[in-house]
Amino acid sequence: MQQVTQPAPAFSSVGIIWIKLAIVYLMIGVGIGIAMGASENFTLRPVHAHINLLGWATMALAGLIYSVFPQAGMSKLAKVHFWLNNISLPVMAIALSLLVNGHREIVPVLAASEIAAALGIIVFAANIFLNLKKA
Repeated sequence: MQQVTQPAPAFSSVGIIWIKLAIVYLMIGVGIGIAMGASENFTLRPVHAHINLLGWATMALAGLIYSVFPQAGMSKLAKVHFWLNNISLPVMAIALSLLVNGHREIVPVLAASEIAAALGIIVFAANIFLNLKKA
């Protein structure tokens, strides 16, 4: 009896840039973690956590979602989400690094980057709710 195999599902390549950038954020987050462990100075814990969660985990999941659901990944909302995420996160990481090292004057920049990151998440949510439809 011959077994019939189904072809692998076709995934869109629209999420590839998201996944590749997620890997970059993962390497940065791991690098910070290694440096903290080696120096036994854990001041940058919140920076490490933000880069790993907003950079690695959130970007990787968005990339996978946008690959499986290309109608969402190719939308204008996805582009807005991409830029909000990839501008706010590096600014947030740098500002948070400065803040935890005693530079209180950076608080307005940190707050603005946090608001931009939150807007990116809201845009992502709107994109998913508006562009994911039943087949």
